[in-house]
Amino acid sequence: MTQDTALYPFLRYKDAPAAIEFLCEAFGFAQLMNVPGEGGSVAHAELHLGPVIIMVGTGPDSASSQPPDDPRSVSQGLYLAISNVDEHCERVRAAGARIVRESEDTEYGSREYAAVDPGGYYWSFGTYRPAVE
Repeated sequence: MTQDTALYPFLRYKDAPAAIEFLCEAFGFAQLMNVPGEGGSVAHAELHLGPVIIMVGTGPDSASSQPPDDPRSVSQGLYLAISNVDEHCERVRAAGARIVRESEDTEYGSREYAAVDPGGYYWSFGTYRPAVE
């Protein structure tokens, strides 16, 4: 990989405007861009949390699904490194997200928790920061 490589996850929601509102209120994202689509949909939006940028848009009804009840069996999700895990978890809980793994210390030295957003996406937040040396 070269230094100019970057990763920008994208998520499609049945109700992208509501999802954007939730992601900003609960997780702390802020909007960088929002391009309206037809009928109140979102053609393309960009949100950021610090240096992390995700892209969001309206997708078909089949775009959302609920993850398994057991967080260890989730096959995909998003992980964001943050410093205030417990405070963030309480903010997310207060905003109505389903907490699927309470804040805990891991065997690899991270403090983490996990939540599911209204679109069924699995989000993990923790202090672990992978890095290329």
